[in-house]
Amino acid sequence: MRQCDQFHLTHHRPSDITGDVRFVLDTNVIVAAMRSPTGASAALLMAARRGEVTLVSNVALALEYEATCCRPEHGLAAGLNPAQVSIFLDAVIAMVEPVETHFLWRPLLHDPGDELVLEAAANGLASAIVTFNLRDFGTVPLQFGIEVLTPITALRRIRQ
Repeated sequence: MRQCDQFHLTHHRPSDITGDVRFVLDTNVIVAAMRSPTGASAALLMAARRGEVTLVSNVALALEYEATCCRPEHGLAAGLNPAQVSIFLDAVIAMVEPVETHFLWRPLLHDPGDELVLEAAANGLASAIVTFNLRDFGTVPLQFGIEVLTPITALRRIRQ
């Protein structure tokens, strides 16, 4: 099986929208978008493509997207071969505004994977973290002025 290519966030243009809604998508949302192209997670990616929302991520989180989406079970469930998964990931990363991680606040959460998401959100001045695992984040993101939303709630927020 072919391994997915590594992504370099520095090659992508930052958002040119001032005062826009900025989201960090948890890895489970990226996987859901890949596996279910008609769901709320995929609709968030389409909203980003239309410029309705800015997605932000740091390199560590982008690498987690890659490592998780490249697992054979996710490609199989999505009906995608490894090359198609790589194309999907390239498209996601092309929409992401790169964030440099200047500050680390570890450990604040129980799961190191969730720490990556929080760090990207805090450093990227995100308005919200979008995840299916609201309880994993608790109230910690609120200390940084960051909401934690499900994909459907995030989608409703940008459509208001």
